[in-house]
Amino acid sequence: MAAELSLRPTSIPGLVVLTLPVHGDDRGFFKENWQRAKMVALGLPDLEPVQNNVSFNATVGVTRGFHAEPWNKLVSVATGKVFGAWVDLREGETFGRVETVEIDERTTVFVPAGVANAFQTLEPGTAYSYLVDDHWSPAARDAYTYVNLADPTLGVGWPVPLDQAELSDADRTHPMLADVTPMRGGRVVVVGSGGQVGQAFAAAFPHAELTTRAELDLADPASVAEFDWTGVRLVLNAAAYTKVDAAETPEGRRDAWAANATGVAALARVARERHAVLVHVSSDYVFDGTADEHTEDESLSPLGVYGQSKAAGDLAALEAGRVYILRSSWVVGAGGNFVRTMVSLADKGVRPSVVSDQLGRLTFADEIARAAKHLVDVEAPFGVYNLSGAGPVQSWADIAADVFELRGVDRSAITPVSTEVYGAGKQMAPRPLRSALSLSKIEATGFEPRPVADSLRDYVGELPA
Repeated sequence: MAAELSLRPTSIPGLVVLTLPVHGDDRGFFKENWQRAKMVALGLPDLEPVQNNVSFNATVGVTRGFHAEPWNKLVSVATGKVFGAWVDLREGETFGRVETVEIDERTTVFVPAGVANAFQTLEPGTAYSYLVDDHWSPAARDAYTYVNLADPTLGVGWPVPLDQAELSDADRTHPMLADVTPMRGGRVVVVGSGGQVGQAFAAAFPHAELTTRAELDLADPASVAEFDWTGVRLVLNAAAYTKVDAAETPEGRRDAWAANATGVAALARVARERHAVLVHVSSDYVFDGTADEHTEDESLSPLGVYGQSKAAGDLAALEAGRVYILRSSWVVGAGGNFVRTMVSLADKGVRPSVVSDQLGRLTFADEIARAAKHLVDVEAPFGVYNLSGAGPVQSWADIAADVFELRGVDRSAITPVSTEVYGAGKQMAPRPLRSALSLSKIEATGFEPRPVADSLRDYVGELPA
């Protein structure tokens, strides 16, 4: 009877050895070399392969490697046997760590991006096969990282000594480990880096590639399609159309849907094709504001065009599969926002009327970025997560009074008014009256949202007088 399918982790994070059931008789054998449902259930990442490569090696001692590539792969043999070796060339404390294993028809190995792969044939007529989750291209080869097969610091015990093995000239001249620049584990791209959330993403992910609208316009499908996505492993989408009232106009409606829905669908397709993780920022406007506190599984019920386009974007983003949707409310970051406006009014001695019947919590942009990094780092389950600051639910008037007080102005300078009174004579889009978001789901991942009061104090304190 064939052994059961099993999975064994190794000392290199993400490098996994699987033992396969092999069914054989006098005619030969049969095996399921890649079985998505069974292998993913065991804990293997969902490879979603897009290319299958086969290397046929006629003689014993053919040796290839070490090559670290910007994609994941599943390596095995169709016939024959190899001695496999791997070196972690990613940034981090496991850089330079080595694993080896013999691969026959019963063994397959999952190799994560950035881990260098090498093998040496142990039998003549060996067919070495590997599935990859991204397409090879000449440009992709530029992202490879290499290390020398003969580096003594690696301590690889090659069955056939390398001076007797068959190697390519290129493999003989790869650098020693001491001269290798660690691989960053795949490209990270921030879409919409100039906005409040985009700037926060840039600070939280210092090695990320920052794109402006001129370089990557989410509202232009051609721009998304033509961008070089080679080797991208994480896409942080901070781009959005956020002019809530203007979205109600014919031109604004088209622009809102182009950026918030159609563009997000294009990003989701790219992420799925590249097997990348997508982080997408959503909004409390996807709800009608009738619940005291909104949960992630509440049905979408947007009131206006902006909310409708964001709700459509959420549904589109889910098609990426490997996606974190961070649903936020009342965002505050770098650039123009409600808090900065109130600071300016307080400093000028203005006594404004502020809406008091819309209730929610502020979400600071750096908290969105911190939450995104947390979810990615702990590999939390993919899906929708609410996010705002912690603490009591407040009205805009409450927050304005807090700001005035922090600037040394009496809270009584704020006059609370209803949305109806404030909007009289204005062309305003409908807004949810209750925007508070339940935070229990993201808290269950180990993330602790910072109290709004603390973030507001620090934010206001950093603004010049």
